Amino acid sequence: MPTTDTAALELCQALIRRPSVTPEDAGCQQLLAERLRALGFHCEHLRFGEVDNLWAERGEGGPLFVFAGHTDVVPPGPEQAWQTPPFEPSLADGMLTGRGAADMKASLAAMVVAVEQLLAVGEHRGRIGFLLTSDEEGPAIDGTVKVVEWLAARNEKIDYCLVGEPSSENVLGDTIKNGRRGSLNGTLTVRGKQGHIAYPQLADNPIHRAMPALAELAAQTWDKGNAHFPPTSFQVSNISGGTGATNVIPGSIEVRFNFRYSTETTDETLRARTEAILTEHELDYQLKWTLSGKPFLTARGNLVEAAQAAIHHELGIETRLSTAGGTSDGRFIAPTGAEVLELGPVNATIHQVNEKLPAADVDALARVYRRILENLLG
Repeated sequence: MPTTDTAALELCQALIRRPSVTPEDAGCQQLLAERLRALGFHCEHLRFGEVDNLWAERGEGGPLFVFAGHTDVVPPGPEQAWQTPPFEPSLADGMLTGRGAADMKASLAAMVVAVEQLLAVGEHRGRIGFLLTSDEEGPAIDGTVKVVEWLAARNEKIDYCLVGEPSSENVLGDTIKNGRRGSLNGTLTVRGKQGHIAYPQLADNPIHRAMPALAELAAQTWDKGNAHFPPTSFQVSNISGGTGATNVIPGSIEVRFNFRYSTETTDETLRARTEAILTEHELDYQLKWTLSGKPFLTARGNLVEAAQAAIHHELGIETRLSTAGGTSDGRFIAPTGAEVLELGPVNATIHQVNEKLPAADVDALARVYRRILENLLG
């Protein structure tokens, strides 16, 4: 199937026109499935809860290479702040603007066109799959994690997975993510005794009680990191309490915090150390934990080498490996034993008003993806 030099850009624009604010898919997966069916893919639409997911697969035997991504986008914010309507793709001065342009409809378009380009010149060995969800920007409960469980029940084993998250920092391909830190959230309630602020001896201020413990937590060295990950960090994101009156000591406060942690520790260790410090400070507290994802790392191997070689061949640059940034759906796929890598557009404007990327990067990314496929399945 011949493709034009701007096929990926055109498909990306068509996707941007669909206002797929999480968890809505707005027809994006149907559009992509139509293109994939024309290439001989078997497509299965999977609905979990309020979330649309798509699994598409082509080929028989050999290794399974999967493109993974999400069709949902974050809300655009105030539309009057946009230079052009967020769901009407705009091309000006070599830039493509629209909500989801970089995160991650350019990658989705490039993935599909890469396969079209590959099949235009011949067949491939092994299998190619697509795992798409509309629940990455939201709670991430009924999306990729559920599809991975569904695949496991069918004894489907992913060998290589390329996630289209916007990994590049300054120019396309300068950075690829071969791992991510774990993310552990805590919601801490510290109880005291409410009272008049003029009579502190008759009250028990939970803010004053919590501060020394929080200071000790913030000063802790949790680990020293390693060659792939920075040291684990502890950050308080919110402290709330009070009745709204300036003359009342609150009866309780709520503290929200997060660990971004490396492979040098575990979430179990972080929980235990945190609770030990809170207990040492004799706090009357309740602590609720939420694990967003464990850390993962894909060492240098077939997928990393195929991506580095493809970037060098198509873009003429050397790429660097990174584990920085937030979490991605790769955290649900890596535990299956798959080699997981994130490679996508420049991330400078993702989640911002006037999200944009160089228009030429969309089709350049398709060429890189195609070259990765050739390197692994050619």
